[in-house]
Amino acid sequence: MLFLLPFLLFIFPFFLPLENDKWKDNPNIILIYMDDLGYGDLSCYGALTYSTPALDKLAASGLRFTNFLTAQAVCSASRAALLTGCYPNRMGISGAYFPNSKVGLSQEEVTLAELVKLKDYKTFAVGKWHLGDHPLFMPLNQGFDSYFGLPYSNDMWPVHYDGSPSANWKKSIPALPLILNKDTFALVNTLEEQGNLTKLYTERAVSFLEANKKGPFFLYLAHSMPHVPIAVSTRFKNHSGKGLFADLMAEIDWSVDTIVNTLTKLGISKNTIIIFTSDNGPWLNYGNHAGSAGGFREGKGTTFEGGHRVPAIISWPGVIPSGSVCNQLTSTIDIFPTIAELLQLPLPNVKMDGMSFLPFLNGHLNQPIRREFYYYYRKNALEAVRYDHWKLVFKHPGRTYTQHLPGMDGFPGPAPEDFSFPIALYNLSRDPGELYDVQLAHPDVLERLTHIANKARADLGDDLTDNPGIGRRPVGKVD
Repeated sequence: MLFLLPFLLFIFPFFLPLENDKWKDNPNIILIYMDDLGYGDLSCYGALTYSTPALDKLAASGLRFTNFLTAQAVCSASRAALLTGCYPNRMGISGAYFPNSKVGLSQEEVTLAELVKLKDYKTFAVGKWHLGDHPLFMPLNQGFDSYFGLPYSNDMWPVHYDGSPSANWKKSIPALPLILNKDTFALVNTLEEQGNLTKLYTERAVSFLEANKKGPFFLYLAHSMPHVPIAVSTRFKNHSGKGLFADLMAEIDWSVDTIVNTLTKLGISKNTIIIFTSDNGPWLNYGNHAGSAGGFREGKGTTFEGGHRVPAIISWPGVIPSGSVCNQLTSTIDIFPTIAELLQLPLPNVKMDGMSFLPFLNGHLNQPIRREFYYYYRKNALEAVRYDHWKLVFKHPGRTYTQHLPGMDGFPGPAPEDFSFPIALYNLSRDPGELYDVQLAHPDVLERLTHIANKARADLGDDLTDNPGIGRRPVGKVD
C-alpha cells in the first residue's frame, strides 16, 4: 500500500484541547452505510408515512447534516470515495461493478481500514462491498481483518423482479454469494433469503462488538438495502401496515437501535463514534419500492441534488453537542481526513480531495470548511460544479425520472439515460429544487464557477470537453 508519511500529522487545533480526557483515547468507530437511501427517507429528514425513532434519537443525540453530498451517485464509485477520501474518478473508478469484474479498488490506494490499522484498530466489514469481487480487491486485502457480506449489489443475480428465475440477460449472472472472509458461506437464491440480510448483518456486527469491546475497533456496516430488490425478515413482514418499503425502514431502524443498545450494554457508547449516511439518492423509477429525495431534483444516477444529497448523522455522546445541525457543504470524501485528524494519523502521500470537518464535531458549525464540490458521473464527465450555495450544471446527456410514471411492487418504470439537460446556474439557498436558471442575473457567479470547472478539468479531466486531466491514478486491474 502507498507509503504513509510518518510525520505529516494534522495536529489538533485550539478548539480541541489535548488535555481534555475525552480526546485522549482512540475512539471506536462505526460507519453505517446505506444503499439508495434518499434524503427524505428518515423521519428526522421529513419522511411522512412512517417513523424511524432510533435514527431520530441518534440524530438528536449528536450532529445532523443537511448539506451532505455523496462523492458520486452510484454504487462502486461512492464506496471508493468513502473509504479513501478521494473523488472516485481520481482513482479510475466509475459506475457499478458487475460480477467477475476485471477492475476494482487498487491495492495502491489507502483505505480507512488501513489508516486506522496504524493505531492497531480491529477492523470488520459487513454487508455490501462492491469495489471489485476478485480476491485482490476484496476486504481482506484492503485493511479489514474479517468480512461477511455480498461482494456486489443484491440485484446482481439470476432472478427476475417477481422472484422467478430470470429469462433475460441476467440468467447468465452467477448465484448471489454471501461471503465469509474469503470463501462463499452461502448462496442467496430467493427474495425470502434476501429478507434475512439486514438481520444477518446486524447479528454479525453485534458479535464483532461483543468480541472487541476493549477496542479500539472500526466497524464498517454497509447494508444492501433499500437498494432493490427489497425484502424483510419474518419479524418485520407487514410490520408497519404501510407497505414493504416502510417495513424495511422499520427493520433498518431496528438494526441501528440494536447497535446503539449493544454499545450501551457493553459500556462503550461514550467512546464510540457512530457515522450514518448513504451511498446516493433513491432509485426513483422503482416507485413504491424506492425512497424519497426529500424534494430535491431527480435521484440516483444523476448529478442533481436528489442523486447526491443524502442523510448524514454523527453521534458521539459527551463529545458532540446534542441537537447539533450542520448546514455547511460537506461530503463523504471528508470522512477519511476527519478521522485521520481525530486520531492524529498521517494522510497518504497522494493527492487527497477530502477536507477534515473535525471542528463541526465540537460545535463550531458557522464557519464553512468545504466551499467547492465537483459533480462527476458516467466514466469521467464533469456535469456540474458547486461553490457554497451556487451550482452550475453543464449541458449533458443524463438520466431522468420525470418523463414517465415509476414502476410498482419491485418492477421499474422507464428512466431514460439520454435526456438532454441544458446549462443552468442555480442558487440552492433559494431554489433547492434546481428549477430556475439565473445565469443572466449573476454573470460574476457564472465566471467564478466556470473557473472552478476548468480547474477540475485540468486535474481530473472531463469527457464532456475531451480533457484527460493530469491528476488521475490507475484503477486496479487483474488479467
